[in-house]
Order: sequence, then structure tokens, then C-alpha cells
Amino acid sequence: MKNERILGQQGLLESIKDIMLDARKQVASQVNHTLIAAYWNIGKAISEYENILQIDAVSSRQVIMELSSQLTMELGRGFSRSNLFNMRKFYLEYPDVQTVSGQLSWSHICELLIIEEPYKRRFYEKECANSNWSVRELKRQIDSSLYERLLLSKGKTAKDTLLKLSKTGQQIAEPEDIIKNPYVFEFLGIPEHKPLLERDLEAKLIRHIEFFLLELGRGFMFVGTQYRITINNTHYYVDMVFYNKILKSYVLIELKTTKLHISDAGQLNTYLNYFKNEVNEKDDNPPVGIILCTEKDEIAAEYIMSGMENHVFASKYTYVLPDREVLIKTLEALLID
Repeated sequence: MKNERILGQQGLLESIKDIMLDARKQVASQVNHTLIAAYWNIGKAISEYENILQIDAVSSRQVIMELSSQLTMELGRGFSRSNLFNMRKFYLEYPDVQTVSGQLSWSHICELLIIEEPYKRRFYEKECANSNWSVRELKRQIDSSLYERLLLSKGKTAKDTLLKLSKTGQQIAEPEDIIKNPYVFEFLGIPEHKPLLERDLEAKLIRHIEFFLLELGRGFMFVGTQYRITINNTHYYVDMVFYNKILKSYVLIELKTTKLHISDAGQLNTYLNYFKNEVNEKDDNPPVGIILCTEKDEIAAEYIMSGMENHVFASKYTYVLPDREVLIKTLEALLID
């Protein structure tokens, strides 16, 4: 009886905690909504004042500097010059505050306002809300040029993807949708040209699994490393195995510290066949294979990958943040074609 009472009280305790945590989240959400609406209205007031007096850019800067000093003195922190400039820009860039007020914090919005290209900004806005990124994660994805990398991964269909990404963020419906090129492992802290054994790279990725999952994208769950499969009494080992709950597919990753070779695809294809027949449950979709390599010749990769029944992809990876200007030029050339 005593044990039942204790268990009952524990259940009651957990229920009350859940109620309070949910209430606090709702209060925080409402406060955030109200704060962002207030900042938008401040930006509106500044902009309308400037329009009425036909103030130029130089005078606008002076007005905001004076406002910053006065508001900080009378209302306290939160009214720095940069914050007031952001409020003004927020109003000008987002005519309808409702599009972001219920989803993102002011810190998220300030990061987004740095991005001048409208399609790109809207992509990060949607993806941030869809993936529930922290401000730190948003900064990392912008710095790693996620938008450009996703478009480059689409190859000749990048033009068609451009508008779609800006409207909805990254949508995952097909295995191709989870692929990036290149993948960026700057979080490992490895110098760009330092030679590394595959087992050492794998160990480092495991130690930084949270960051690796973020780089892989939405829906990924870690299953295991050196996953053993046995065929005719011979053991083979898949470097890393994940499960994507959106695709409902196992994702097998093979790490290569060299360029892509013909044998790499055949090896991974064998593992995919095994998973399809021996590991998949009835509700699982066919598994997906990704070869991560240091170099990938596109023409050779096309011959290596084409004709396979399984979903096998190859992407490069880098230990440093990609040169954004190079990525943009490459992307612009692709879009022009």
C-alpha cells in the first residue's frame, strides 16, 4: 500500500511539473511575441518620422544615436544604436510582423537581418523555425553556407529549388533531399590539410556527435558505429549508421580519407542490400548510403553511382568553413546555365 502511495505521489509530482513547465513555455512565448511586436512598432515609428521629415541617411544616423542615449537613460538597456537600427530595418524588411513574431526570438531576427539577399534570408528564417535552431546553431549554419551548399547539391535543378527553399525551408521527401555538398566538419578543429586515418576521423565525429547530427540535418538519430553485418560467416563493418525519422530510412555512412574510388560504391551497395533484407522493419523505407570523401570527380562519380538500384550518394567533406565567395560564384554560374 505504501509503495503504491509513493508511486502515485511520484506520478502526481510529474504531472504538476509538466503543467508548470508548459505554462512557463506559454508565458515565455507570449512575452517574446509581445516584445517582437513592440520592436517592430518602434521601427515603424522611426521610419515614419524619417519619411515625414524627409531625413537622409546621415541625419537618420544622428537621430538614432540621440534616441539611443535618451531611451537608455529613461528605459534602461535594450536601446543601443545597433538595436534601434535593427528595429528600423525589421519594420522595413518585414511588412507583416506576424510572419516571424510567433516563431523566432529577437536575437534570431537580428542574425537574419544581416543577410541582404531575400531568398537566402527567408530560407534561414523557415529552416530556423522548422528545426528549432538556437541562435548559436543559426549562426553556425549561416557561417557554413548551408543555403549555398544545399543549392549546389541539387545540381542542374538548383534553379527550380531556389524559390522552393525560400518558401518552405528544406523539405525532406526523397533521399536526395538530405544530401549536402560539401559537408563541413569545422567543429572538429582539424587543420585543413592534416592527414588523418579513417578510424581517427570516425572517433572525432563520435565525440562531437551533437554537432555532427546538426550538420547532417533534420530527422537524424544516431544508431551506432562499426555496425557489424555478417554474410556467409564473414563479418563486415559499416562505419556509421543513422536513422532518419522523416524519411523512415536507415542511413549508412562510409568515411573515406581519400578521393572517391569505384570500389567504395560497390562496398556500400552491399551493405544497403543487407540492411534492406535483414534489418529493415516492414514500415521502413529502403536504406540510404552516403560516401563521405575528401575529393569527388563529378564525371567519375556519375559513372560510379549511376545504374544502382539502391540510393547511394557521394559528397565531399571539409574541415574548414567553405569560402563563401567561391561557393556563391559557383552557384551563380550554375544558375545562369
